[in-house]
Amino acid sequence: MSGSNMVDLVLRGGTVADGTGGKLFEADVAVHQGRIQQVGKVSARGREEIDARGKLVTPGFIDVHTHFDGQAIWSQRLAPSSWHGVTTAVMGNCGVGFAPVRDTDHECLIELMEGVEDVPGAVMREGLEWAWGSYGDYLDALERKPHDIDFCSQLPHAPLRTFVMGERAIRLEPATENDVAAMRLLTRDAMRAGAVGFSTSRSILHKTSTGAPMPTLRATERELMGIALGMQDAGSGVIGYRTDFDTEALRLEEFDIMRRLVSTSGRPLSVSLFQENKAPLGWRHLLDLVEGAYAEGLPLRAQVAPRQLGVLLGLQSSQNPFSENASYKPIAKRPLAERLATLHDASFRARLLSEERPLQRRLENMYDMSAPRPAGAFSPQRGSSKVAERLEGDAFDYGLPPEAALPAIAAREGRSAAEVAYDLLLRDEGRNFIYHAAANYADGNFDACRAMLASPATVPGLGDSGAHVTMIVDASFPTYFLAYWARDRGPDAFALPWAVKRLTADCANAMGLADRGVLTVGKKADINVIDFNALTWQRPYMSFDLPAGGARLLQGARGYSATIVSGQVVYRDGEATGALPGRLVRSGVRSRVRSG
Repeated sequence: MSGSNMVDLVLRGGTVADGTGGKLFEADVAVHQGRIQQVGKVSARGREEIDARGKLVTPGFIDVHTHFDGQAIWSQRLAPSSWHGVTTAVMGNCGVGFAPVRDTDHECLIELMEGVEDVPGAVMREGLEWAWGSYGDYLDALERKPHDIDFCSQLPHAPLRTFVMGERAIRLEPATENDVAAMRLLTRDAMRAGAVGFSTSRSILHKTSTGAPMPTLRATERELMGIALGMQDAGSGVIGYRTDFDTEALRLEEFDIMRRLVSTSGRPLSVSLFQENKAPLGWRHLLDLVEGAYAEGLPLRAQVAPRQLGVLLGLQSSQNPFSENASYKPIAKRPLAERLATLHDASFRARLLSEERPLQRRLENMYDMSAPRPAGAFSPQRGSSKVAERLEGDAFDYGLPPEAALPAIAAREGRSAAEVAYDLLLRDEGRNFIYHAAANYADGNFDACRAMLASPATVPGLGDSGAHVTMIVDASFPTYFLAYWARDRGPDAFALPWAVKRLTADCANAMGLADRGVLTVGKKADINVIDFNALTWQRPYMSFDLPAGGARLLQGARGYSATIVSGQVVYRDGEATGALPGRLVRSGVRSRVRSG
């Protein structure tokens, strides 16, 4: 066959879910020069061919909520997201990031990322080269390194505010008219440079590593509006919004601000939404407001998660149930082997178990803004069901059956919940984890998650990949969404084509990424080939591969036969191929692709 009848890649005989939500169909997919050339019966031969018979073929997944702002600088691989079928990751969420920045403010931005997103300061001090000042320079620095998958960046509010206002931003002073004007211009320039959006946080939960609130906490509506108008000036960008919705009055106040931002600027807005343990019905009230605005035609949506937002407590994590105890603190920084030896000592065990556990109360109040912080001592004999609800086993069932809760185990064994937690932490040579469902599980089931996911006014997200690296690993959300909600859920499972659309086209549309998310001719060839029946997530584990030997939680997947970016296979059966076609995606610029 002549070269003119050759294409770069052909996937043969797969079951295609093309991202439109239409019925599954069997087809070949031809790829040439990084784009979809044909979907159907392909007669041309491929320089590379993949037998996709019996496999599910989908567009690559788009993760709209990551924090790879540092990792994309020091690493070519955006794992663990890229292990879970993600071919485009959106970073710069929650108002934190590293540009724009003055030379004098490097440490300030490190403290912000360390406190808000739990990325160790030592990792950033070694891994960040700071070869930028402006936001556009930061994008240029990102673009200089090839990556495994594509990624987009949003302009974060905290660096922007600090760049313009200096110490006044950190002191939470209101922006002046001149400050707002400067932020508007910088925002316009950032969007024109390629930012896909702007993100802010007005949450009291978000603090620096020194315990100070984020500089954006008290930003006025006038300031936010000025920034939104900068996006309007550029004609692009999505507003990312994170705030607290603890009371009905606060929900209404914050939603009114969001609605006015969208109505005045014309820019889309995405707000983080989850079920809080202390206000288990608040999510429903906010979603009603979002759905009402969406039905009116306003481009206002909520980002939601497919399961709990969970915290892994362990001896390798930055926190465990005893980490704030007086007896544990002196050994907290010692090597794991030394701590294990101490923890196995009977006298130390008795002393530690006799103490109160301050961390218990703090975790229970994690989403309760009315509670004092820190919340003081807590007896391990009461309230333990709110913390450490499940032992992390090899099966890793996020369903959290009641019999797996610490109080239930303690009752069966005639021991205290603290004793059970102590022994669980010692398993697997101290590498075991205890799981705390911090949000989205107040009712002991996933009914709230299902309602959020089913809403046309939401998109799946909130995986936070690249953040909270020693306590949270929710980058498996795309795998969980597809495997659980479209296969394992039972009678009220979502239809598979619809679930694929949610992870692909819906997320692409929400972020203004028009060249991807569906398998149609001319679109970017970002594709997953999936053994759907075998698709699952694996047990989390701690790795020490960050700069300065920093630790991070990782979680793999099984069932991804191939993940393809710009027509190149980047992962095959979970193993990296060495191809690095991923690149920075700049808003408003048709994506260039690297040919193999």
